[in-house]
Amino acid sequence: EVQLVESGGGLVQPGGSLKLSCAGSGLTFEDYSIGWFRQAPGKEREGISCIIGSGGSYWHEGSVKGRFTISRDNAKNTVFLQMNSLKPEDTAVYYCATCVCGFGVRVGANDYWGQGTLVTVSS
Repeated sequence: EVQLVESGGGLVQPGGSLKLSCAGSGLTFEDYSIGWFRQAPGKEREGISCIIGSGGSYWHEGSVKGRFTISRDNAKNTVFLQMNSLKPEDTAVYYCATCVCGFGVRVGANDYWGQGTLVTVSS
């Protein structure tokens, strides 16, 4: 079966950094665009980053652009999200999913999701 597993979340102080990982299995990983999404308490899920299968094109949402960087290592079947200069408003459950990248990121009914990893930014 297709599986995406996020890891790397945790508690970090404002201004700190975390690196999230999204490990895929059961699929030809390089054939899939992968997006990062987050859902803060009481808010809708928000797409924040996307990278195409080859890694040659990517997108970041404006509030994280310049602070977060998406990348991938297809030899390791893994997509990363490096998060720097973290703010309390970045606190959320972070998910990865197969997707379509464009001016934004789109997920459909046939796409695959991970279970999420919690990022808490607090002093």
